[in-house]
Amino acid sequence: MNSDSVLILPGWLDSGPDHWQSRWQAAQGYTRVEQHDWARPLRGDWIARLEDVVLAQEVDVPITLVAHSLGCLLVAAWAALSTQTHRVKCAFLAAPCDVTLEALRPVLTSWKPRTLHPQAESISPVPTTAPLVAGAPVAPVAQKLPFKSLLLASRNDPYCSYERAQALATGWGSSLIDCGARGHINADSALGDWPEGHALLLALQRGEPVQFPQKSRRSYESD
Repeated sequence: MNSDSVLILPGWLDSGPDHWQSRWQAAQGYTRVEQHDWARPLRGDWIARLEDVVLAQEVDVPITLVAHSLGCLLVAAWAALSTQTHRVKCAFLAAPCDVTLEALRPVLTSWKPRTLHPQAESISPVPTTAPLVAGAPVAPVAQKLPFKSLLLASRNDPYCSYERAQALATGWGSSLIDCGARGHINADSALGDWPEGHALLLALQRGEPVQFPQKSRRSYESD
């Protein structure tokens, strides 16, 4: 039995019943972070909601974040502000979306990346007593995550080029897994329960080396 508190972080419009995130939740009893508005994803609101859920977890139980698409950007934005990041053991980040894409800008307006002053190394931490609210300052997307992370990227993701995913992995300090040509790594990718992905999640939690099986990657590409 998994001893971690595993939080599922879907992207824009949530993850449907055929999505691997929903399948893992049903099979493993993981906790979905329910956003108040899936259709209008305001970054400040989503950060505040994740903070609330993290604070609601048992203090002595390590947290694993399992994110998809915009949920990956949520992890980075939350980690730059929260004082609770020490409670996170690791983050599993699948198919991050590229919020700079023209097609996504009208929907993800509040997620536009921001940069720091060239001489600044980090943003000021949020005081422990300060709540995370909409409109709070947000760190740049590329800021290194303060916990171990694994990023899985597809070679033909319509919402993020592989090169952009590589850049995000570098900026976040994440290990990168090449999943081959598997679209947005969602329900349309016909992953089913995605056992290979779940095996990687468990290896990440155990601190073991993670590597996507080449046989599985080739079979994906031939589908």
